[in-house]
Amino acid sequence: MNEQTIMFQKKDHIGVLTLTRPKTVNALNQTIIEELEAVFSELTLDETIRVLILNGAGEKGFCSGMDMKEAAAALFEASPDLIYKAQSRASRLFYHMRRIPQPIIAAIHGSAAGAGFSFAMASDVRMITPEARFNAAYINIGLGGADLASSYFLPRLIGSGRANEFLLTGNFMSAEEAMALGFASRMVAKDQLMDTAFEMAATMASKNPLGLKMTKEAINHNLGVASLEQAMHLENRNQAFMITAMKVPPPSPESK
Repeated sequence: MNEQTIMFQKKDHIGVLTLTRPKTVNALNQTIIEELEAVFSELTLDETIRVLILNGAGEKGFCSGMDMKEAAAALFEASPDLIYKAQSRASRLFYHMRRIPQPIIAAIHGSAAGAGFSFAMASDVRMITPEARFNAAYINIGLGGADLASSYFLPRLIGSGRANEFLLTGNFMSAEEAMALGFASRMVAKDQLMDTAFEMAATMASKNPLGLKMTKEAINHNLGVASLEQAMHLENRNQAFMITAMKVPPPSPESK
């Protein structure tokens, strides 16, 4: 993999995906979108990596959103068809994050704005520092506040009342608000952020790999089901499958 704007490392069964454009606070451009697409595609089939940690390089923040200096001129001069294609491609990153079987722990310091906010929302667990802050920056530059899956994720994470406020105003959610609203699950000092993320990732990675995948699948599916009965049906199917799988003995050396 020719990594230019990201870095991917593996430790035991844990993958670490780092956005590495610190001079732009890890803003997204076309190259980083392409490289992230490649990583998520590989992770879909990678059985050796059970958990993914997502973080941003540099001291200033996690991700400042789209690189408007690089993309703005080209986008605003493009045809509606090309604009739609570019928008759709960027937004699919957050679908890919939910589609990969590995739970994603976002380790967030500093600002997570626009697309950075969406990276946080599309992750399974959010760990933050006291300096972390989040906003749906799109509406602050004259666009709609609902972008890059934010109108799907945020109401489900914190409830529609506060989600509507953040999407309609573009105001920042502070680290304290993120904890109070249940948006983030842990807040630690910056120098403890990655150690804490690794500790949680190791706990997850120690579980039955198939059970880990099926738990993420059930959570994703049941976010949108219409009834409790449907949710329980999937859970019951998964558990019955897991119990059956655990009863199957491993092949004997003679059978190999």
